[in-house]
Amino acid sequence: MHRLSRRSVSAAIRAPATRYRFAAASPIASSTPIHVSAEGNDNDTRWYSAIAGGKCNTARCSAQLNLKNDLFLGSRYESTATASDSGNPPPPPAEKYEYQAEVSRLMDLIVNSLYSNKEVFLRELISNASDALDKLRYLSVTDSQLLKEAVDLDIRIQTDKDNGIITITDSGIGMTRQELVDCLGTIAQSGTAKFLKAVKESKDAGTDNNLIGQFGVGFYSAFLVSDKVVVSTKSPKSDKQYIWEGEANASSYTIREETNPENLIPRGTRLTLYLKRDDKGFAHPERIQKLVKNYSQFVSFPIYTWQEKGITKEVEVDDDPVEAKEANQDENTEKKKKTKKVVERYWDWELTNETQPIWLRNPKEVTTEEYNEFYKKTFNEYSDPLASSHFTTEGEVEFRSVLYVPAISPMGKDDITNPKTKNIRLYVKRVFISDDFDGELFPRYLSFVKGVVDSNDLPLNVSREILQESRIVRIMRKRLVRKTFDMILGISMSENKGDYETFWENFGKHLKLGCIEDRENHKRLAPLLRFFSSQSEDEMISLDEYVENMKPEQKDIYYIAADSVSSARNTPFLERLLEKDLEVLYLVDPIDEVAIQSLKSYKEKNFVDISKEDLDIGEKNEEKEKVTKEEFGKTCDWIKKRLGEKVANVNISNRLSSSPCVLVSGKFGWSANMERLMKAQTVGDTSTLEFMKGRRVFEINPEHPIIRELNAAFKSNPDDEDALRAIDLLYDAALVSSGYTPDNPAQLSGKIYEMMGMAISGKWSGFESQHSASQTLQTETLEAEVVEPVEAGGQK
Repeated sequence: MHRLSRRSVSAAIRAPATRYRFAAASPIASSTPIHVSAEGNDNDTRWYSAIAGGKCNTARCSAQLNLKNDLFLGSRYESTATASDSGNPPPPPAEKYEYQAEVSRLMDLIVNSLYSNKEVFLRELISNASDALDKLRYLSVTDSQLLKEAVDLDIRIQTDKDNGIITITDSGIGMTRQELVDCLGTIAQSGTAKFLKAVKESKDAGTDNNLIGQFGVGFYSAFLVSDKVVVSTKSPKSDKQYIWEGEANASSYTIREETNPENLIPRGTRLTLYLKRDDKGFAHPERIQKLVKNYSQFVSFPIYTWQEKGITKEVEVDDDPVEAKEANQDENTEKKKKTKKVVERYWDWELTNETQPIWLRNPKEVTTEEYNEFYKKTFNEYSDPLASSHFTTEGEVEFRSVLYVPAISPMGKDDITNPKTKNIRLYVKRVFISDDFDGELFPRYLSFVKGVVDSNDLPLNVSREILQESRIVRIMRKRLVRKTFDMILGISMSENKGDYETFWENFGKHLKLGCIEDRENHKRLAPLLRFFSSQSEDEMISLDEYVENMKPEQKDIYYIAADSVSSARNTPFLERLLEKDLEVLYLVDPIDEVAIQSLKSYKEKNFVDISKEDLDIGEKNEEKEKVTKEEFGKTCDWIKKRLGEKVANVNISNRLSSSPCVLVSGKFGWSANMERLMKAQTVGDTSTLEFMKGRRVFEINPEHPIIRELNAAFKSNPDDEDALRAIDLLYDAALVSSGYTPDNPAQLSGKIYEMMGMAISGKWSGFESQHSASQTLQTETLEAEVVEPVEAGGQK
């Protein structure tokens, strides 16, 4: 008998335990295919599990096999790191796991969570059919035998609205049995992606192609509306036609050979969708036609839909018995056969799409009428656009686009506050993706621009509904915006000035909003702005025209904000500038002032608000200013003391000529117009109102008689009540004339009534009493004169 060493016994004990732990941690192991002869079919493949020891269903195990090939299954592996030589017990081995995925759960996510709109199922299936046709056309260049069946390359869609069935047939490349298993039996495996990879690796890598599918999930969108999907396909590489069949809630599928001669097709694929009860409305021919025109209008292959049509014919009508009897009695009367028009109904194929979109054509070959017709048809407009731009961009990002500027603004909605206007239709490889964007392709202020964009490089999410934020999107947005500005600039430079006047009337506010939101494009926006001015109150001028009319010594661009041209014209801030013939812009739109402040300058000329302190209009006489300050300096302090916290300071004004005083805002505070607008905000923050309006400067005109009288009053009796009340009234009047709202209008009215009473007291009432007395005396005298002649006449 041989005695085993202790080391050998320990190794023998540990070895099985290790194998057991590994097997227990990996309940899902690879299955081995074993071919078993079955009755009636020698080609069936059965699968046996290496662990379970039993056999499983072919379809289910096929799905498990594909799942293992494409997804991660759970397995645990123990670390093989040896223990350290420090003498300490080794740490427990780290356990490594791989992710698991359940096929049925993944299918549920694709069907119910991936797509936000059910109607995109038709777009996805038509895109797959288009890819199949593209593959056939590409491969037939090197293998002409693939087109031995003389079948046109097209897509045909037929519906059965009574039974809720949609059939989509293409004459493309079709699939073999193995390709059915690989492509439709494996989720997220794209045959198109494999084909594109093979094309790139081949010698013809530069060949242009328009293959659409990349993610391998488009086919499963059919289950959005279908309980069951049947795919019948015939590849020119195979002599047999196979049928793939799957249901929405099942994790398995079946594949069988087509044996019915009536269902055989020469080449291609036929998809039959058995719609759900709630989605049978998709089987109406009119709805299918509408979806094709919306999503797949410009697919490069013709799409035919099965439509009901009618022909109007005239048929004979049987004579009325009474009329026939009367006709027989009169044999000489000629008999005329009666007819009526009848519409004869029949079903036939109708071409639904246009295979050559306008943006893929050479711009030199497209007429203005064709551009306008495309605009009206695509965006349901009835008037021609003001301008259009057709261009192709190459380089880092390649895309084609046709943009339009509408002639009128949309009715009943304010697009400035709503960027989702559905005005930009995005196509990827001619397939419509979306028109619902939130500023990804166009900024909010250009939301009025309409057009189409087609690109092969855009990054989309798996459902092809959402445009992902990326560097490509940012580059595309920048180029689209630049082309839009070029188009608008072309309108402004047109010989017909009425075109830009129409544009500005409809979309001028959009450009002003752009001055606030888009600082990068200030140089492109500023030349497009238009304003009224003190020298052009009836016709708007551009900033370029203002700069050309500036005086040689003028350094800044002056403006005044008001609620109307009339208010701006009569403001006291303009007095000295008008005397010097300096032009002032009138900002009469509520958004104008914020837009101009955002621009800050134009052609190195700063924008200056003439209603704010420290106004420099280019005239300075230091000696005169010194004399005036010595004479009225203490008077300014006296007025400031009377007004208290109402004003920050009292200064001598250089902008007044006929008004006694004016109230100007601080250099960094709100103007009177801005304060009025902020007060009108229903949800505005009133806490900042007091802070922004706090600094006001009271400026006086030393040459005005009222100010001279107050100066004399200060020198003779600074505590005179009438003088102090005059200062209060002067301040309140300046509030109104400067555009501010008095805090207490009733108190202001009382002061005005008091001053009026003092001014006119006894002026007319004394004159009236004297006039009455003289009139009475004159009446008596006239009566005496009248009586005397009467008496004299009596004596005669």
